[in-house]
Amino acid sequence: MYIVPIGWLYVAVLMAAAEATNTNGTVLGGLITFVLYGLLPVGLVVYVMGAPGRKRAIKAKEQAEIVATQAASSAASDTAPDAHAKTPTDPVTPVRKEA
Repeated sequence: MYIVPIGWLYVAVLMAAAEATNTNGTVLGGLITFVLYGLLPVGLVVYVMGAPGRKRAIKAKEQAEIVATQAASSAASDTAPDAHAKTPTDPVTPVRKEA
């Protein structure tokens, strides 16, 4: 998967070396060549190639959060038996005084 970026960087290093060792070239020109022809394009390509993996990671994280939320809600409903029932009435029946 990373063979193309590695090959591209190899060629960019060779281009930069050729620029730096040329009679009219400079080391600064070689560095600029390496950055503009090597690092920036390879960084962009690797970022674009990683997009599906990042998308899968985000979906997996969201799914884990949903499962955790469902587990927490089911644990809460297991401890409170009246959680989904109607509101319980007063447990003590009111007593009327006879007049």
